[in-house]
Amino acid sequence: MRNGAKIPDVIDVEVGSRIRLQRKVKGMTQQALAAALGITFQQVQKYEKGSNRVGASRLSDIAQALDVPVSYFFAGSQAATEDGTDPQSRREIDEVALFLTSNDGVNLNRAFMKIPSPAVRQKVVSLVKSLAMAADEAR
Repeated sequence: MRNGAKIPDVIDVEVGSRIRLQRKVKGMTQQALAAALGITFQQVQKYEKGSNRVGASRLSDIAQALDVPVSYFFAGSQAATEDGTDPQSRREIDEVALFLTSNDGVNLNRAFMKIPSPAVRQKVVSLVKSLAMAADEAR
């Protein structure tokens, strides 16, 4: 929080959203992550919302619990986008990350990864693309 304002810093929000994304990808509840860290699930909620800043040692603990490097939490930060990354690409990445953290996104990805055949997975992708194109044409 800057200048005494109660608005979370954009970096804190991004780190929190990446904590949430990876926690959901791992199929871990806030309670399970909290137990692994020795904190309350309410504290995990605050980290994920960005309303509480995650300290360096705690972020290291979270990275270990989620089995990712600490750098994972900064992969799309403002500093990373200052290297010339296309803003449209960044927006698309953000939309994908937002979807992946939703219940539908998590469930779809889990089911998709259980399909053993790459050919069948490719057919599922083709089907979804054709449904999306049909929806666009109907608008």
